Amino acid sequence: MLFDPENAKKFQSCGISILDEAAQVFPAVLHYLGRDPNSSKPQDYRDALDVLKKIRPYVRQFSSSGYIDELAVGDLCMVYGFSGDVYISKVRAEETKRSYAIDYFIPKGGAPVWFDVMAIPKDAKNVKEAHAFINYIETPEVHAGITNAVYFPNANKAAREFVDPKVADNPMIYPPSDVAKTLFLIQPQSMEIQRLQTRLWAELKSGR
Repeated sequence: MLFDPENAKKFQSCGISILDEAAQVFPAVLHYLGRDPNSSKPQDYRDALDVLKKIRPYVRQFSSSGYIDELAVGDLCMVYGFSGDVYISKVRAEETKRSYAIDYFIPKGGAPVWFDVMAIPKDAKNVKEAHAFINYIETPEVHAGITNAVYFPNANKAAREFVDPKVADNPMIYPPSDVAKTLFLIQPQSMEIQRLQTRLWAELKSGR
């Protein structure tokens, strides 16, 4: 729907938004091309740029957060974004009784997956308090409350029973095992590839 220009063209009038993060988008394009999403080959990234350039005329904006409100009010109709953000848009559209429905879809071929983590710096002065905070967040009811508010799943198994059933039972938020197996982690890249991504991303955004 997004990386095929013939499909992307159909959304030109109502607007497409893509994450403004080269390190997030390039792996997805590489996966779409059947390449290693964590490739260390410069040519793979140039090939991915060619794919993105073909849909560039139909991309209205590059945004990593502003798309939430714009999608909710109908200023955009396709977003390459984070699952929880899209669900926030969905809820806001429902609350304001918009005439359209918003939903999130994991591509059948798989997509990147990411995790938020909590860590304590090795030179922290309040280690005991840090552990107390982490333990508090990991309290099942508390962790479930966060998921219920931002629509991102959590890895706390005991929290699942406290998650709103509409969220916990949504396969796009908590994907079943067969779908989870298609998801892939974005690995850290060398400085050479990071610099290449940055240059190619600037070229894409400039429309050159």
